[in-house]
Amino acid sequence: MNENMPEIAEDALVAQAKSGCMEAYTELVRRVQVKIYNTIFGMTRNHEDADDLTQDTFMYAYKALGHFKEQSSFYTWVYRIAVNLTLNHLKKKGREKGWEDFEDNAAVLEKEEYAALSPEGDSLKREFQEKLEQAVKSLAPAYKAAFTLVVLQEMSHGRAAEILGVSENTVSWRMFKARKMLQEKLKPYLDEANHEM
Repeated sequence: MNENMPEIAEDALVAQAKSGCMEAYTELVRRVQVKIYNTIFGMTRNHEDADDLTQDTFMYAYKALGHFKEQSSFYTWVYRIAVNLTLNHLKKKGREKGWEDFEDNAAVLEKEEYAALSPEGDSLKREFQEKLEQAVKSLAPAYKAAFTLVVLQEMSHGRAAEILGVSENTVSWRMFKARKMLQEKLKPYLDEANHEM
């Protein structure tokens, strides 16, 4: 790969890729592939599915590149493809469980702090992480997508809304509901942790 590729602006790389330059497309992929993989894994919680869907995302994007109107960044466009392919995958696997509510993870994640307070801390932290992952995994795909982008990818609600193709208010509402549901699912565990502290 050309060592100067990382210096080239995204719009120039897109133009080159649209003209058939595979090296330019490879550089575009390189710039976003880790975040795309992490987003998909956050939604599927399965490395094999995340690998397959990441590959599918970039193959689909390559085939559709001629239709990319550049009204958003390449990054946003590919994220949208990844999220849509992953949502379709989850629906096909029968994981759609309807519109479930879920609540802010802030109070939930603060509970990890108790892990450093005792020798049992590591065990408690691992147990809490497992319960949190199970709770996130149980979310309906639309909520899981919002949660993954906002919490795991640390995006603003506005950025997540752009990628998901919904309004910022919709993302905020899904996050509010997601947090509520996660707190409810983890309440017995959090009550037990507070009792032990």
